Amino acid sequence: MATLNIDPDMPLSSNTVSVSIIDTTAGIKGVPTGEFFGPTITGHQWLAVPVFSFLIQHSSPNAPTQNLLFDLGIRKDWKNLSPAVLAAIDAIKWTPGARKSVSEILQDGGVDASSIDAVICSHYHFDHIGDPSLFGAKTALVVGPGFRENLVPGYPSNPNSPILESDYTGRELVELDFEDNSKWKVVTIGPFRGIDYFRDGSFYLLDSPGHAIGHISALARVTSSIKSSGTDLDSFVLVAGDAFHYAGELRPSPHVPLPATITPNPFEPLSPSGQHSTCPGAIFQSVLPGMDCCAPIYKPCGPWHHDADEGERTIQNLQQLDAEPRVLILAAHDESLLDVLDFFPAKLDGFAERGWVGQTRWRFLKDFAQAVGRECQGVRRNSDWAPPPNGSDV
Repeated sequence: MATLNIDPDMPLSSNTVSVSIIDTTAGIKGVPTGEFFGPTITGHQWLAVPVFSFLIQHSSPNAPTQNLLFDLGIRKDWKNLSPAVLAAIDAIKWTPGARKSVSEILQDGGVDASSIDAVICSHYHFDHIGDPSLFGAKTALVVGPGFRENLVPGYPSNPNSPILESDYTGRELVELDFEDNSKWKVVTIGPFRGIDYFRDGSFYLLDSPGHAIGHISALARVTSSIKSSGTDLDSFVLVAGDAFHYAGELRPSPHVPLPATITPNPFEPLSPSGQHSTCPGAIFQSVLPGMDCCAPIYKPCGPWHHDADEGERTIQNLQQLDAEPRVLILAAHDESLLDVLDFFPAKLDGFAERGWVGQTRWRFLKDFAQAVGRECQGVRRNSDWAPPPNGSDV
């Protein structure tokens, strides 16, 4: 097996973190796909919007474990969002909901909210910033470039702000600067500018602009070849936030073409035995732009992008890393992950040996069952994310 080398200048490290993906119990129904990407494809009208958060745990000799959260999802009491956000939700008729807060989910899984050292917010949108006030004053809030200039003060000091003053008041507000080498350990990770957060090669924050002001992603080293006595076991989890909203914006690509045979079959449930059926890739050519097996199905567009062109460049950068067999790329709203991954309190650290990269890569194609004239057996349908009856919560 070739050595994982996502950047020639990226040093090897024996230091790792553990990563857990948290199903926040939140979601949004009634979001048309055209609000975030295009072109419109008949049979794929609704964007699936589950909401994921991530627990990152960093251990080092002679030091206490440091616990980070990447994103907080939707606050359970979402009707207490700022008036500007509530007005926008009402105007577009989305239906958000959350049965639990991330702090409650952590508690249920044996992690006390008081142990969280920092909440890293990929960006300020209401389905990511959650409710930081549920965490104690020692929990810092880490945000991307431009947060203070564009978003502070929050509501009520600024009645039109999309964030609340309570999101950051009484805690350290840490704004990243990907050009300040005096304060941060700034590095290059493949095509991305990054910050080595713990300064030991275990966890990087990535500048991934386009979707929102100051949007950031993260790259976590979860296994190390050095730690594993020289065996080739380096592997990384890339937490993308909203760098893309749907895997069809990322794939296919020049680095990951649509294969002639897709395994496992996206139209069928995964087999517990690991013996999966297949389907021909050719049946999806009708939804590919120009029937090009090396071009993504969608491109970012619509009113919810700060700069869609910049967002597309970020996706193109992600496509380079998506080709690495030991990099698991996870977006905040990728519904297809629910069928494959083990969620908190389980950890993702052994994903490569469990085959999760291959199992998740083309799972999203199930959403095109109607578009290509196929039936799905026992998997969720895209229509499940249509507006709920009577405007009930998710």
